Amino acid sequence: METIHGAPSYILRTPEVALAVTQTAGHLSPVSFNLNGLKASPFSLSPWTPTQIDQSLPNLLTYLRGDFMCLPFGGQAKGPPHGDTANAPWQLVSASAMTLKLTQTGTDTGATVTKQFTLIPGHHAIYGEHLIENLEGRWNYGNHPVLDLSAVPAGSARIATSPFRFGSVYAGEFSNPASGESGALQPFAEFSTLKSVPMKDGTNTDLTRYPARPGNDDLIMLVNAPATEAQPFAWTAVTFPGYVWFSLKNVADFPATLFWLSNGGRPGHPWEKRHLGRLGLEEVCSHFCDGVDVAREDRLAAKGIPTSRVFRQDQRVRLPLIQAAAAVSADFGQVQSIVPAGPEAVRITGENGQGVTCPINWQFLKS
Repeated sequence: METIHGAPSYILRTPEVALAVTQTAGHLSPVSFNLNGLKASPFSLSPWTPTQIDQSLPNLLTYLRGDFMCLPFGGQAKGPPHGDTANAPWQLVSASAMTLKLTQTGTDTGATVTKQFTLIPGHHAIYGEHLIENLEGRWNYGNHPVLDLSAVPAGSARIATSPFRFGSVYAGEFSNPASGESGALQPFAEFSTLKSVPMKDGTNTDLTRYPARPGNDDLIMLVNAPATEAQPFAWTAVTFPGYVWFSLKNVADFPATLFWLSNGGRPGHPWEKRHLGRLGLEEVCSHFCDGVDVAREDRLAAKGIPTSRVFRQDQRVRLPLIQAAAAVSADFGQVQSIVPAGPEAVRITGENGQGVTCPINWQFLKS
């Protein structure tokens, strides 16, 4: 256990990857990928430490960083936002040179959740999974990675995803003007490409380039195309200077990806317009960021889009996610594809036609 950015944290290290997970709230960050001498640290740490903000705020905000599990996703009537999984303490089950296992039983949902991270020698990847047991009924959920691009020149990071069949700006005002918050994107607007998304001023903007639209916080949702034999997983990727961060998932587990484009649009405490250049790339089964009650309404049923999942108390649900990094050339550009390259590798191709092959056990995503 080490205290990092003001939070007692569990630690796991190999020559390729070092990661920390907060004891309270279970937030993953910082993470460092050692890419042959380049140290890549893509995950966000909030601009405050836990003791520097109002202590009456939920732990979600007190410890806000990196990635965390949300069960349920969003708000709920009888528990904290994003659930106990993103707020309450996690107990250590076991730790070894390659694996860290934590557990928590939620007072809000009653579920027992096991959080496990595994590192593999030679792999610049985090194999993360949540095992959910003793949960009954329909719930929404998600993983909530937040990346920090505040030090990257405006518009120079490149964002990409595998094909999606539905794209929409948040169905309402994501940033509340009555509280002085500001959002740039047109609520309810649907789109078919990230390169042309409607804005409130009547123009379109390119969401594949970030940081952008300073002074605004916005949210969109993409619903991934179904898996195929050639593309058995969905992916999200960000090209940083010198490397690509990417995540791989099973579409059946996480049907949608949310983009939280947080670039100074929130003046209230603890944000104070200092949460800049942050990018949430959240893998979810949810109706945008709305709470569990809205998710249960099945508002996207006509489009065949699930916003919640049925859990049974006597069944265990496994939700795996791979997050990784790969060194690339300065002109690699936006990722165009990530596909299997055999059973234990993936091939990442950039817009300049260059490709890199990474050792990744993508079959970890299979049920």
